[in-house]
Amino acid sequence: MVHRRELNGTVLTLGNQGALWGNAMTWWDHDTGSVWSQPLGEAILGPRKGERLELFPSTLTTWEAWLGAHPESLALDVHAWRTAFDLEDMAVVVDLGTEAIAYRIPSLREVGVVNDIVAGLEIAVVIDPDDAARWAVFSRRLDSTVVELELTDEGLFDTVSGTVFDPFLGIGRSGPLADQTLDRLPGFTSFPDDYVTFFPDGRIWPE
Repeated sequence: MVHRRELNGTVLTLGNQGALWGNAMTWWDHDTGSVWSQPLGEAILGPRKGERLELFPSTLTTWEAWLGAHPESLALDVHAWRTAFDLEDMAVVVDLGTEAIAYRIPSLREVGVVNDIVAGLEIAVVIDPDDAARWAVFSRRLDSTVVELELTDEGLFDTVSGTVFDPFLGIGRSGPLADQTLDRLPGFTSFPDDYVTFFPDGRIWPE
């Protein structure tokens, strides 16, 4: 998860608070000592309690999958242990502030793409049926047009306009909207049990 550190004109300096809350990391900010929940990006204790950081789009994936989509990327070459997280056991979470929905990765892989509406915004959650490490969340709204997407051998196909988009970059490849790009939306991975802890009123797809 990646959050903007600027809040109301102040750039926060955050550190690892050292304790878990809801089985997830907490931070503290050096300015006020407030304690923040990582999944929520929200201060849960201290003077900034209730304030929330902006969530940026990010992806938990493999280096191989990332390099396939972004071949120009560089990485810091340091020794690290292989993660114990298995994406097959997780869900992609879309939290747009007033509504949150979790999409179980095994269920996503069965369909390839889910066209949904979250907090009034038309979205698409896309995953490679053959590789759970390749996923993305997009807005389906392009100006006054709302696309309806399905995953085909050619890419992400809009059944409304006939446009084909790159399934993980959202860039138009061919068709009437080929000069446009789908906006990437914030999404993050979570274990379903942890999702319920932080979003007790949230939905889980499929219901």
